[in-house]
Amino acid sequence: MSAVDSVSLMRATRRHRSVMLLAGSFITVIVIGIVGIEGFASSTDIKSILLISSFLGIAAIGETLVALVGGIDVSIPFIITSANITVVKLLSAHWSAPLAVVVVILAAAAVGALNGVISWGLRVHPLLITLGIGFALLGGMLMFYGNVSVLAPAWLTKLSSAGGTTFGIGIPPTVVIWLVLSLIVIVILRQTTFGRYIYASGDNPLAADRMYARRRAVWISLFAASGVTSAVAGILLLGFTGGADTTVGEPYLLTTIAAVVVGGTTLLGGRGGYARTFVGALLLGVLSTLLVGFGIDPNLQETVIGLILLVMVSLYARESHPRNNV
Repeated sequence: MSAVDSVSLMRATRRHRSVMLLAGSFITVIVIGIVGIEGFASSTDIKSILLISSFLGIAAIGETLVALVGGIDVSIPFIITSANITVVKLLSAHWSAPLAVVVVILAAAAVGALNGVISWGLRVHPLLITLGIGFALLGGMLMFYGNVSVLAPAWLTKLSSAGGTTFGIGIPPTVVIWLVLSLIVIVILRQTTFGRYIYASGDNPLAADRMYARRRAVWISLFAASGVTSAVAGILLLGFTGGADTTVGEPYLLTTIAAVVVGGTTLLGGRGGYARTFVGALLLGVLSTLLVGFGIDPNLQETVIGLILLVMVSLYARESHPRNNV
């Protein structure tokens, strides 16, 4: 191999380091599971992993979009719980299912947009704004509804069951919903003008302004989208748990951020995309199943995932941000 080819290979390796790291980690975890756990690759386990990953993946859509413009949304678990509680209450009050779902999603979009409006208007980091609004939202929901003990309707349980089918195919409907939403988001990011505005806003705000990207509108719309995907995850989780649960959103406080970061999308904005988060969510789903299969204590599981997150973040941090490459 010539010196020129060697240099080109090294540059390509550095450029795609995060992708290679993500792929290598995913393959390694899969191999460990197949070798170490009997039946790990069975159709039942695969469907369970996909289902668990789908809830995280749907919730992480909004986190990814917000991260691409340099923001962060920690109201996601609170919106998940609020949507979970509200939709079952509306259904128990004899609202039609489509109307209840639409109302809850629109309300979540409004909460997300409020996050965007306040954080943009006050020039305050969205971490603080989304945390405050999230706590206020969930507290208000719990005060208004009180104790929640209503069961999920049968049709919603079928949507989120590992044994569910989609048009006769043995794939849970929730997984199909995740795949469809993922495809839509990836196409928007890669093939539309709005997608270019998102990357420009996170990469180089000055350049985004010169291309009339309307950064304020982009910022607010992405937080609204985060509210929508959080609500969708909360509604689908209602069918998975079988009833309203005031703690259903807690696991997604940090795991949505973890899926984004593990996937290689920087929280500084301008680099990454949902295709990476998709794999990141799958990786975390497989890893969680692997740790359970090995009988590792739940508290230790969080420690292991945290350490893996730290390692991957440290490796990703060695890559130059796009705005430094100009």
